[in-house]
Amino acid sequence: MTRTGTSHLAYLECSVCGERHDADRPQNLCACGAPLLARYDLLALADSLTPGDLSGRPPSLWRYRELLPVRDPQHITTFGEGMTPLIGLPRLGASLGLSRLMLKDEGACPTGTFKARGAAVGISRACELGIGRVAMPTNGNAGAAWSAYAARAGVDTLVVMPIDAPEVTRRECTVAGARLLLVDGLIGDAGAIVGRAVRDDGWFDVSTLKEPYRLEGKKTMGLEIFEQLGGRLPDVIIYPAGGGVGLIGIHKAIGELRALGWYDGPSPRLVAVQAEGCAPIVRAYDAGESQATAWEGGETVAFGLNVAKPLGDRLMLAAIAETGGCAIAVADGQLLEEMRGLGRLEGAFICPEGAATVAAARKLRESGWLAPDDEVVLLNTGSGLKYPETVDADPPILQPGESVPAE
Repeated sequence: MTRTGTSHLAYLECSVCGERHDADRPQNLCACGAPLLARYDLLALADSLTPGDLSGRPPSLWRYRELLPVRDPQHITTFGEGMTPLIGLPRLGASLGLSRLMLKDEGACPTGTFKARGAAVGISRACELGIGRVAMPTNGNAGAAWSAYAARAGVDTLVVMPIDAPEVTRRECTVAGARLLLVDGLIGDAGAIVGRAVRDDGWFDVSTLKEPYRLEGKKTMGLEIFEQLGGRLPDVIIYPAGGGVGLIGIHKAIGELRALGWYDGPSPRLVAVQAEGCAPIVRAYDAGESQATAWEGGETVAFGLNVAKPLGDRLMLAAIAETGGCAIAVADGQLLEEMRGLGRLEGAFICPEGAATVAAARKLRESGWLAPDDEVVLLNTGSGLKYPETVDADPPILQPGESVPAE
């Protein structure tokens, strides 16, 4: 019989064919090629855990340990990730015509992005399963996070990223001792290189959704929003979707909250935001398709959105459909303008991907899809400090003794 405080992980389930897999062996995709999802004994947990039991726990994502896959706490690798701020944006909201606008600011995570969540849980579970070498392609931030957590756990890491990825993420991988390789191409090209290394050299593939536990770390954003709002959920959650793991994870978290009997209200409408220069999910949504086709020649300043064919496309599109949400694309110029506007109005320096959610909120309000009194949460996935090149800073230079010039 499972006990309160221990993982209630039961098995892994294929997201397409439904086949069950042993959760206590290293697993990648199902034989049918689809991602695996962690399933928990939620009936047993509902009898032993209440939301009130969480209140005295430390403010990290590990407060949800019964809903996470690590069975033995000695395997947990952590920097204290989780419970990031959920802050009101009254001045920005007034400019958008949204009276209840909030920001879930993942820039406060260790390594500066929400990728820390997936890395914490993924590396911890890898250690528990005896995996000592992990490999992944990345657009930058995931590689940086996994490198840091792997170093802390003593796990070897191979990271392959496009040569155009943000330079600061290269330095993060390097300082953490990862083996870093650059490819003159996109993340799909990096993925092909990782695939060969996995096949030929015995690395374990921790690419997006090719192992089942990164998703479990990301779902804690949804659990936190529920707690931070006092046991309820907002009307709308707007999420910047490249690989889309966070969107899928939030949707999964909502389902688990319902199964536990903790929440029985309407689901937040989930919005996937992409860049106009790479929008396979938006194109599939607009066409009424259940899966996406690969986007050719993707290009955007929001590098984390430059994913031509997300492995989780079916899961993203299903989450959007099941919650009455939508998918929307924004231009690079729009998101960069919103990044600067948010800084001026609220003092927050968010990443380009996070700024895409502001641009999306503006478009959705202008179209009437968002009502003025909708409670809306924007997901900022990382700190703008990781993208210094997106903001021009060329102030006047004064000589000693000079006065402040007129504006």
